[in-house]
Amino acid sequence: METVEMNSVSLKRPRSEDDVANADEIKRQKILEKPKAGNDSGQSIENPAEQTEDTKSEIIPNEESEEQEEEELEDSDEDGDAESFADMMKHGLTESDVGITKFVSSHKGFSGILKERYSDFVVHEIGKDGRVSHLDDFSVPVDDEVNFEDPSEETFTVLSDEDKQRLEELQLFKNKETSVAIEVIEDTKEKRTIIHQAVKSLFPGLETKTEDRDGKKYIIAYHAAGKKALANPRKHSWPKSRGSYCHFVLYKENKDTMDAINVLSKFLRVKPNIFSYMGTKDKRAITVQEIAVLRITAQRLAHLNKCLMNFKLGNFSYKNHPLKLGELQGNHFTVVLRNITGTDDQIEQAMHSLREIGFINYYGMQRFGTTAVPTYQIGRAILQNNWNEVMDLILKPRPGAEKGYLVKCREEWAKTKDPAAALKKLPVKRCVEGQLLRGLLKYGMKNIISAFGIIPRNNRLMYIHSYQSYVWNNMVSKRIEEYGLRAVPGDLILKGATAVHIEEGDVDNYTIHDVVMPLPGFDVIYPKHKIGEAYKEMLVADNLDINNMRHKIRDYSLSGAYRKIIIRPQNVNWEVVAYDDPKIPLFTTDLDKLEGKPLPVLPTDGKFRALKMEFSLPPSTYATMAIREVLKMDTSIKNQTQLNTTWLR
Repeated sequence: METVEMNSVSLKRPRSEDDVANADEIKRQKILEKPKAGNDSGQSIENPAEQTEDTKSEIIPNEESEEQEEEELEDSDEDGDAESFADMMKHGLTESDVGITKFVSSHKGFSGILKERYSDFVVHEIGKDGRVSHLDDFSVPVDDEVNFEDPSEETFTVLSDEDKQRLEELQLFKNKETSVAIEVIEDTKEKRTIIHQAVKSLFPGLETKTEDRDGKKYIIAYHAAGKKALANPRKHSWPKSRGSYCHFVLYKENKDTMDAINVLSKFLRVKPNIFSYMGTKDKRAITVQEIAVLRITAQRLAHLNKCLMNFKLGNFSYKNHPLKLGELQGNHFTVVLRNITGTDDQIEQAMHSLREIGFINYYGMQRFGTTAVPTYQIGRAILQNNWNEVMDLILKPRPGAEKGYLVKCREEWAKTKDPAAALKKLPVKRCVEGQLLRGLLKYGMKNIISAFGIIPRNNRLMYIHSYQSYVWNNMVSKRIEEYGLRAVPGDLILKGATAVHIEEGDVDNYTIHDVVMPLPGFDVIYPKHKIGEAYKEMLVADNLDINNMRHKIRDYSLSGAYRKIIIRPQNVNWEVVAYDDPKIPLFTTDLDKLEGKPLPVLPTDGKFRALKMEFSLPPSTYATMAIREVLKMDTSIKNQTQLNTTWLR
């Protein structure tokens, strides 16, 4: 993770994937050399710090030093006496724990390793027009109208580190100064223009003027519109003929979308909320997606390519609209499954089945967290209005994939129930646990609802959505078990946005690919057969009323929705390749192509085999569930950890 020091714009460069692999190998050897009683598992290649959706948090303005410290801690491997990740994951969730139990294909399963390297999993966004996003152009568009804000290359180097620090402190109101004076050493009009341009381009919200002081020329920087200028980029310097939003393609490696936005916003010195996008993408992957940003020039964005590791920005254009969540048509996946054991015939059967039948549209494991306290349990407690249990589930000690400092924080909480004491054990305070403890300090132990409300809204809602997903997974498994792969009377189909039941005489008009099932919530209907009753029984067992999913706190009222039972991927292609070196990439990425890297040369008789597969999926479906159907094996981190360990031996 990049650690950005805003006053001098220094960058902690992350290790390359090979460096990470080498470091992991050293750790694995240490683990393998250490005797274990009754356990032969070692260190996993999977990243133990990989965030689930419920642990993402927003950047807190004006706390850069704390963010730097936290980011370093989040990337640190020094977890004290914490268990190895592989040992910890023996407490993790398996697919059956969250209702994922059925398959739809008849082929024999085989073994393979998913995401051994993050570069084995590549995602390209598909826009609402059906166009697949690719990074294939670094050029900057030329306007008919010359804009003063468009920075030249010299703009980024004309200011000293000391100037940048003073200007940043002025911009962020970190001191009582009302202006900053920068002496013009080489006094020419051209030099003064570049300094004016640099200040305005790099520090939104600041204006400049030239003054003579004691026979010397100074550029004076000052605030034009108070604190509002930080949130609202200047409008007067933006050409009227140019669209207000700069759209670009973001290529990123091993970073989730919100983390990437936070890094970009810190380098540009703007707030993250001026960025928009159509969907979030995996962390442990290479992903390519479209981003839009309000009134930031392509020149400024393109300059970041020289500053940042594991990010590239390109395909710039100016448009009059932002992007909206959910506008995308889907995602195209390129996936490598390494060290496969299936015969050529098994692989052919599996991939033909994926193309012709599809897979059960389960919510994937990342929806439910990685520790012994699944996120759906917290969601259920919220819906039950049981706030003491919500607090306990988030803060109590648990086995699982945890950083050492989180373990110490939980132990302190269990011992003292003192939020201040527990918070002192937690250097990373932007995590959910830290935010809840801050809330308890602010509002007190008797006002857990308000304390919980400090956690960003999207993160809070993820808990109840996780519960919805848990119910849906269990119910779709039961639906497949009871009725198989055919439409039956009482099933639901969508007509437009409305769900209707299939009547006895209409069954032959529909297939399993037309059938949907509800996510529990208000204003939804349920199947008119055994599964409708099963929904009610499951919610009654959880002390919830299926007919009244409205919560006294509006945010936690569950609105219902419908989801297809079976998804049939589009554009399915596959190839079996042989290789000898586990570190060698097995295909070229967009960045490889831009940089002119040749295709990897693979042996025809390598000692290992890999399945390289491509397919497209609609939004809100999980590629891991498609891969699960191919392999017929558990895709949980718990299971993959054991596979990776065995494979590396």
